[in-house]
Amino acid sequence: MTSSSREHFLILGAGSWGSALAIYLARQHHSVVLWTHDQNAAQNLQNKKENERYLPGISLPSSIVIQHDIAQAFLQSGEDATVFVMVPSEAFLDIITTIKPYLKPKMGILWGTKGLSQQGELLHEICKQHCPHHPLGVLSGPSFAFEVAKGLPTAVSIATESQAFGEQMVNAFHSEVFRVYLSEDLIGVQLGGTIKNVLAIAVGMSDGLGFGANARAALITRGLAELCRLAIKMGAHITTLMGLSGVGDMVLTCTDNQSRNRRFGLALGEGKTILEAESTIGQVVEGKKNAKQVLALAAKHQVEMPICQQVYAVIYESLTPQQAVQNLLTRSPKNESFT
Repeated sequence: MTSSSREHFLILGAGSWGSALAIYLARQHHSVVLWTHDQNAAQNLQNKKENERYLPGISLPSSIVIQHDIAQAFLQSGEDATVFVMVPSEAFLDIITTIKPYLKPKMGILWGTKGLSQQGELLHEICKQHCPHHPLGVLSGPSFAFEVAKGLPTAVSIATESQAFGEQMVNAFHSEVFRVYLSEDLIGVQLGGTIKNVLAIAVGMSDGLGFGANARAALITRGLAELCRLAIKMGAHITTLMGLSGVGDMVLTCTDNQSRNRRFGLALGEGKTILEAESTIGQVVEGKKNAKQVLALAAKHQVEMPICQQVYAVIYESLTPQQAVQNLLTRSPKNESFT
């Protein structure tokens, strides 16, 4: 740690990512309350000191307090705790409205959720609507939960408009195995974490079809161009998109089979149906919902996103992965541009 101060964290969501960060923060000697809405899951975590479903073989530090009652979770966390939201994007609005009555004036809100709301809003917009007096921030970047829980080297970004809150979070998270870089670009960091999910499905489909390394590199590069076009139009900074939460997270998610979105695309490319692919993975595939949300944003801002369009067509319009790739290959030639 770069600071000797002991922070208090209330982590909302005990899936793979929430559990991994609870483990990491407890190892850094912070106070951690880990909340899950599922009473049986909370009991299993408490009894076995392990998240057997998401992080098998990795022990939960005994200092982590497990809780399923939201009111008790806030009481146990303390009045100056940072509330760290780690639920799927579709549940983000519900959890923010749920915690509003329990928030204390000194509490900051951080989230590691990647995606948009069901209404297509960026998540900081939801927080500003419902919690306007609390400092806000998002943690994102190339970071698989299992590797963080194992203590393997990782680097991420934290974006916030509050310099004081940002420095507080950097000091709390930063260590020899977990490097944190501070950003002010909430829009760029969040869009990077969302659009890469859709692009990972595209790359997975290509690999599932056996189209090779050349096609994979082309999809990642042109996918980055799509991210840049939309994000810059919405006010993001190009330096953010070329950083950890942009190209870094995209490369990770598109190329490693720890990515649920990539595995979903692989299954589709190998001939499985949508339901079969989801059943094989057994967890939320954020990119499936993100494809619809990203295209809505692209239409709103009049931005062309052909790769995301083809992913959408496969998921929602019964297009075959083979035809989707063919549609991309037969597009008319263009100048290479990222804007």
